Amino acid sequence: MEKVPPGHVAVGRIGPAWGVRGAVKVIPLVDKRERLARGRSVTVDDERRVIESSRWQKGLVYLKLSGIDDREAASSLRDRFLVVPESELEPLPEGQYYRFQLIGLEVRSATGAVLGRVTDILTTGANDVYIVRSEKREILVPATDDVIKEIDVERGLMLIEEIPGLIPEPPRKG
Repeated sequence: MEKVPPGHVAVGRIGPAWGVRGAVKVIPLVDKRERLARGRSVTVDDERRVIESSRWQKGLVYLKLSGIDDREAASSLRDRFLVVPESELEPLPEGQYYRFQLIGLEVRSATGAVLGRVTDILTTGANDVYIVRSEKREILVPATDDVIKEIDVERGLMLIEEIPGLIPEPPRKG
């Protein structure tokens, strides 16, 4: 799997070529459509490219990137990340975070128990769900105010309230 260069953030993952003129389908990894708008620049395979056209449809964005002018060139980019320097990201309001800031945070219960690290984020209809993994287990933590008590990106820490049923009981020996 391709790695995102240090100091950069993935804003999309390229899917299949679309059409014959070099356009690609992209799975967006950002909520703000402006980040993948016409005229913005992104880096793909260490090459800076300008977005020449951008069309959103059913959760995907169809992009035409500068220098990618045929289906073969577009197909060669499949599964690559579109990245931008972290310094180009717009600041978020207090209490909101980019996904890359949450991945890797250590998760502890309000009682101090270390539960694991955030390894992925699922987007659901109601709220996001953080996948927290440790050597022993995986738990799904709803990203709601009654569960998430504190996020401290600087300290690399997320504190959660243990609600009933959130943390599976260890299997009983028989």
